[in-house]
Amino acid sequence: PIECEYSTTHAKSRMKDRIATHTSIMSNLIIRAAATLLLLSHSSVALQVGRVSAGPITISELGCGTWSWGNRLLFDYDPSQDEDIYEAYREVRSAGVTLFDTADSYGTLDLNGRAEILLGQFERRYLEERSQAKDKKGWFSGAGGISFGFNPSSVTSNEQQVATKLAPYPWRITSSQIVQAARQSLKRLEQDKLSIAQAHWSTSNYQPFQERAFWDGLCDIYDQGLCDAVGLSNYGPKQLRKASEYMKSRDVPLGVAQIQYSLMTYDVAKEMNEACDEVDCRLISYSPLCLGLLTGKYDVDNLPQKGPRRQLFRELLPGAQQLLQTMEVIGKEYGKSQSQVAINWAIRKGTVPIPGARNLAQARENIGATGWKLKPDAVLELDNAALSVGKPMIQNVFQTK
Repeated sequence: PIECEYSTTHAKSRMKDRIATHTSIMSNLIIRAAATLLLLSHSSVALQVGRVSAGPITISELGCGTWSWGNRLLFDYDPSQDEDIYEAYREVRSAGVTLFDTADSYGTLDLNGRAEILLGQFERRYLEERSQAKDKKGWFSGAGGISFGFNPSSVTSNEQQVATKLAPYPWRITSSQIVQAARQSLKRLEQDKLSIAQAHWSTSNYQPFQERAFWDGLCDIYDQGLCDAVGLSNYGPKQLRKASEYMKSRDVPLGVAQIQYSLMTYDVAKEMNEACDEVDCRLISYSPLCLGLLTGKYDVDNLPQKGPRRQLFRELLPGAQQLLQTMEVIGKEYGKSQSQVAINWAIRKGTVPIPGARNLAQARENIGATGWKLKPDAVLELDNAALSVGKPMIQNVFQTK
């Protein structure tokens, strides 16, 4: 009887152990499955921003501009804002934005090059955070080595793509100096290669001899394996075609051309669509929100508190009322903000807009411009409203024909 009682007790104990083990395994499976589903739900956000071609490479259909990162004059930047800017960066990266437009001249005075430095720092931090999330116990593999077949790196696996604009300063008169400028940008980024090396503006209007040297410099940057493609900024159709022919003669791919392109500049900017199609490069639209004028945040009685934008908006807003009203009506129809209407319009015109983002709210606002499309009739209505603007936004002083 004693032996029988022992056997029965032992059997019950083993049964309890097995039940506890199985319960533990099932609990772990449920927790890991829940974590996997959470990440999968996040992947729908990551896939929100689509992809388009840009010459020989593929870029995100929405980019992020970094002009304000380090700009005290126009945007009242202060290094204390860096954490807010990083939150914006992480948000757009997680949503699938890969293209980040910057320049070696971005940053005021002692902060020159600040945007490139931040881009490098932010990407390293972003990747480290992703790595730490991936390594958390039980998130990506089940108990007993059971795998869920889901890798979170597939959610945002596309690498950061930095498109740096190199300034044709008066002292940069040889191709080797342009290559050195690219190397300095890479040093600030702490990276080995740019996605796109761009000329910030053309010197053809005031120092023509420097133009060819700069083109040679861009080609040499590509030939030395320091970029995947080259680009041009503030070039008009005529000069774009000339530059494109020269790049072809050097067998260097022209990926992008960017100009100030928004509903406030459409009358002048629209001719660049055909030119870019002709030379087979992607048109990048910078300042798609016209420095914030198209956000719906400002009116003649509510101007920016200080800085150059205050006077600029005072001059532009009276002639933009019909456009702003049209944007408001269309926004309500689609359940979108005026900013999102302006950005989506730029995407529908075949461009890649690169609005800036300095905080989480701005980042989410920009991302909300993707994942849907304005219908042709709405695009046409906005086109017409843009062409009726009383006083368009002034062109960049370096913009060529």
